[in-house]
Amino acid sequence: MAEKICVAVRLRPPISQETCSGTFWRVEDNRISLHKLHGTPISGISYAFDYVFDETCSNGKVYELLTKDVIHAAVDGFNGTAFAYGQTSSGKTFTMNGSPNDPGIIHQAVNDVFQKIQMISDREFLIRVSYMEIYNEEINDLFAVQNQKLQIHESLERGIFVAGLREEIVNNAEQVIKLLESGEVNRHFGETNMNARSSRSHTIFRMVIESKGIDSRQSADYSSSDAIRVSVLNLVDLAGSERIAKTGAGGVRLKEGKYINKSLMVLGNVINKLSNGAKQRAHIPYRDSKLTRILQTALGGNAKTSIICTLAPEEVHVEETKGTLLFASRAKRITNCAQVNEIMTDAALLKRQQLEIEELRRKLQGSRSEVLEQEILNLRNDMLKYELEREKLEMELEEERRSHKDREQRIRDQQLKIENLSSLVSDGDRSSSQDSRKESPKDECNDRGDYFKTPCFKAAGNGFVAMRSNNSQLQDFSPLPDSFSNVADEDTWFKMNKGYIADLDSLQMSSARKVQSFPPQDIAPECSNDIYKEELQNLKRQIELAIQEKNKLERKHEQDIELNGRLMGERSELKQELEACKNMLEASEERYGSLERKFQVLKEERDSLQKSVSESSQKLVVVTNQKENIMKDLNSEVQRRKDLEAEIKQFSVSFASRQRSLASIHGEFKSKIEKLRAENPVPLHKY
Repeated sequence: MAEKICVAVRLRPPISQETCSGTFWRVEDNRISLHKLHGTPISGISYAFDYVFDETCSNGKVYELLTKDVIHAAVDGFNGTAFAYGQTSSGKTFTMNGSPNDPGIIHQAVNDVFQKIQMISDREFLIRVSYMEIYNEEINDLFAVQNQKLQIHESLERGIFVAGLREEIVNNAEQVIKLLESGEVNRHFGETNMNARSSRSHTIFRMVIESKGIDSRQSADYSSSDAIRVSVLNLVDLAGSERIAKTGAGGVRLKEGKYINKSLMVLGNVINKLSNGAKQRAHIPYRDSKLTRILQTALGGNAKTSIICTLAPEEVHVEETKGTLLFASRAKRITNCAQVNEIMTDAALLKRQQLEIEELRRKLQGSRSEVLEQEILNLRNDMLKYELEREKLEMELEEERRSHKDREQRIRDQQLKIENLSSLVSDGDRSSSQDSRKESPKDECNDRGDYFKTPCFKAAGNGFVAMRSNNSQLQDFSPLPDSFSNVADEDTWFKMNKGYIADLDSLQMSSARKVQSFPPQDIAPECSNDIYKEELQNLKRQIELAIQEKNKLERKHEQDIELNGRLMGERSELKQELEACKNMLEASEERYGSLERKFQVLKEERDSLQKSVSESSQKLVVVTNQKENIMKDLNSEVQRRKDLEAEIKQFSVSFASRQRSLASIHGEFKSKIEKLRAENPVPLHKY
């Protein structure tokens, strides 16, 4: 389905507090127009876009309205691109990268991608990121500073890509932010009169998002018929166009500004061509700049694209602002046909790595999820590095093969040239011999025997030698005789070959060869001999030079073969090292698996011991409580016993004292009774 590119403009706050004396820009809804000092609009300078943001707008609002839909579409399998365009110091880098208090589009997009992925439970995702800059029309890798001057390639499966660009597989937004910070350190910045920290290069942050539907019946098993969605998200921060008179650039800054303006001019030409429509569209110069070549799909193909054009509000920048608005107006007319990218082959990294990932999952089964995910991430990055290294070696080998083929072709051309020169020399010798035979006709047969003597057929193989008639004209190619009777009779042939009789039926004729025509034979014989001798010397010198060049090329070819052998040896060594690393990784994984199983056993034993200790502790607490209660009861009983003993002792003492008192009372009472009896005797009565 065709849809137009989403275009917005953003007016940054003024840098200085100077009051305008002539014109100013006014934002009204989705329209921006140039007004005079008293508020009167200037005719013809008014533009409408999808969104127009004034100086009070934040990066968060810009992302929500302009870019969020493109980011979500990228997660769903559509290619997406968002880039900022504008003059230098107009706020492009702030819009894309932002600040700690107001994050830019790139940081918000990264966070949003992973948040959306967490909400999708029926698909498995693999994300890899890369970060490049185009500095002076040279592509540099911001993740690996040693990768400089990279080349753009195109393939049927991958489309347009930068060969040798380092990619990192990531699992969360924090990893991506750290990579962005490390890459930002390697970017080229400079100071001009208009900006203290001016971007001197275009940067492209790329996320490749692969996803595969998870079948609950088959777990995560991948078959060859499974379709994998592969989308590319480009977030581009362009360097700003600049005028030398305003920036005051010189030296290196001047050179950088020229390359920046050239690439932006090509971008403007591409936008202008694309805005004309399909019927009026002529050749589109994507290849005139590396920026437009990389963004070819985003500008006029299978991608959802949003453009934010930043403007400077100062009156001194009115002309540059008009140019930016004209660029945005043309871009708004471009139509793209975005569709979900599904790959059935092994071009998707997610499918190529699935067997190894599943094997690692089985080996690490039972481990904690954090350990498993980290091991999978490390394995995926190792496999990706190996694939990039293999791709680099294959490209170098292919380049070496092409150069080797070119060298062989040059050697063949030189050999053919040498053979032609040798043929010319033999023709010159034959012409000289003909002249000498005109002077001494008596020795004609002997001369023929000397000049037209063929090599021994037994040693040299098949062939024939024949003399051309003096009256015959030079042909473009060596003639093929119908029969030898037209060239020499049998006796002459017998003399020429010193008695050797050849089987004419077994002779093979040499291939036709183009020869060089010689001047007519109307000059004096002695002059002709001198001319031919001089030509012969020149031809010999040319042959010597050709032989030297041939030897030089052969030596260089041998060196190239030796270098190719060394490269193949290094490649085999790298493969062996990779196999050794794989074996070490497998051994480490097995060891890790055994340690993990031992850890699980120890963990289970620890849990059982902790459970038994917990039960024993509980029993001990109960017993301790019972003991305390018993001790309390015992202490109370002991205390009662002591109290009873004290009471018994006290009762015994009191009982003894009472007993003594009773005994004394009894004694006194008895003595009194006896005394009374003695004083009053009782008379006896008789019955």
